[in-house]
Amino acid sequence: MANLAALEQTLAVSFNDPSLLEGSLIHSSYINENPALTSNERLEFLGDAILGLVVAQKLYQDFPHLSEGEMTRLRSALVRRDTLAHIAVALDLGSYLYLGKGEEESGGRQKAANLASALEAVMAAVFLDQGLAGANDFVLRLLDKELKKATSQGIRADYKSRLQELVQSRQQKTPTYYLVEATGPDHARRFVVEVRAGGTVLGQGSGRSKKAAEMEASRLALEKLSTNFTH
Repeated sequence: MANLAALEQTLAVSFNDPSLLEGSLIHSSYINENPALTSNERLEFLGDAILGLVVAQKLYQDFPHLSEGEMTRLRSALVRRDTLAHIAVALDLGSYLYLGKGEEESGGRQKAANLASALEAVMAAVFLDQGLAGANDFVLRLLDKELKKATSQGIRADYKSRLQELVQSRQQKTPTYYLVEATGPDHARRFVVEVRAGGTVLGQGSGRSKKAAEMEASRLALEKLSTNFTH
């Protein structure tokens, strides 16, 4: 049997009913040899819904400037199988799974599908044991790094896409980005980028990378164009 106490310590969750955690680890292949048990598939179904709700609420509350489409793209990046499997690997969740012999022999403990499904099932187990508040805290803690990375990338793309839409709607032109200068040693480079439409400079930004400088230039250009539009 799995060492549930060790897993609880890794998850930083103390279950009132440890059988819920154990149930989240039972792969369907294990049922063939242990028909009295139930697989984690129903828990996975519930966990998928909880994960989607927690992430959607977080994006809605923390990023009021994002559109529905942008929130949908970010949520998809956060709840996709590869993201969940990556987190499950970091938790060593695969070593705790109950697998049938065939699944074990075929490398089932490393399969992304098994890991992602088990993690969703664990989320459901936390929800059933500790309620929505407990599940919310648990999910956000697990997704913290991925959430920061995804939202940072999404916001960067958002500034550039919003600027492009604005410029095309007003001027029928596409903004272009030009590297003005790159200074400093390799370990501390500083880039300056201008964004232009035709021959007009819309904004200039700087950053530790070209992408960061482009984001800043886009952000400043949006502020400038919005101010000019309202006046």
